[in-house]
Amino acid sequence: MIYVKETDGPIESVVERLEQASIANQFGVLGVHNLKEKMGAKGVDFACECRVMEVCNPHKAKEVLEENMSISTALPCRISIYEEDGKIKVATIRPTMLLNLFDSPELQAVAREVEDTLIRIIDTACS
Repeated sequence: MIYVKETDGPIESVVERLEQASIANQFGVLGVHNLKEKMGAKGVDFACECRVMEVCNPHKAKEVLEENMSISTALPCRISIYEEDGKIKVATIRPTMLLNLFDSPELQAVAREVEDTLIRIIDTACS
């Protein structure tokens, strides 16, 4: 269900490498959310480092949304960068698995293509 890869380096460096790999693979970075910072601003003490990056290929998104607008609830794609057990992990929900929540088997090929690209982005950033 989830693709996870471990990597080295500070989280900010990993985020930077992910941004570069996303752009190189025709995915735009729509935003990066620092969960520790956001929770702290709301008075919630959250000790873990975690960034959630929203990425999107607008051509693939258009193709999917023209077929099934309810998939907009799962867009844009997200890549999480977090510390766990002293290690930096980079993870995403596999679009092919996420598609199972929607009644759109005709979009399986697009989901596979997006998933392959997300994995390539993560692998590149983590190497």
